[in-house]
Amino acid sequence: MPEPVAFSAVVRERSSGAHSSSEGADFMTDLMRGKGTREDYVALVAQHWFIYEALEAAAARMADDPVASAFVSDKLTRLPALEADLEFLIGPDWRSRIAPLPATTRYVARITEVGTAWPGGFVAHHYTRYLGDLSGGQFIGRVLSRQFGFETNGIGFYLFDEIADPAAFKDVYREQLDAAPWDADERERVIAEVLLAYRCNTELFVDLAAAKKAAAA
Repeated sequence: MPEPVAFSAVVRERSSGAHSSSEGADFMTDLMRGKGTREDYVALVAQHWFIYEALEAAAARMADDPVASAFVSDKLTRLPALEADLEFLIGPDWRSRIAPLPATTRYVARITEVGTAWPGGFVAHHYTRYLGDLSGGQFIGRVLSRQFGFETNGIGFYLFDEIADPAAFKDVYREQLDAAPWDADERERVIAEVLLAYRCNTELFVDLAAAKKAAAA
């Protein structure tokens, strides 16, 4: 009898198409290929701030949940780095100069909704963002650093100083996913929420591209 497939492997397989679609959104493709501008990058960082503000507020609320708390780690916290990046990129008045795009507002609302009442949904968004940051995000950070001449200032979001071995950290995270006491129906709900998280991210890239086009008109 074949060994059952680990839940983390199922999540990864079922979301691989959505992941590729998200990464392939035109805005991000242009940015990674050197066709984007510094202003494009700043716009992305600004939207990330709203997303991670919601996600890390949800993490604080879930810190005492018997299941979700296993995934919450101060080592992952991104908000201070984002705020330092924005101060470097925009200036000390950065907060008054940024606003969420419509896709970001929807994304934040969903994170807040599940991060208040549904541990599995919170984990789905947590997994999608932070494991992405520790995987492809590391490559993205290096590319953007080269393109815009950043060392640490401006690119701190991608630097996980407290995680010496990202691969080992991700392995432990996946083991925690496998150990989560969810039945088959709940696992399906979590996978559906992971797919929704990827869709939210793709819609953000679409909005960023549209905002760029409108600004250039």
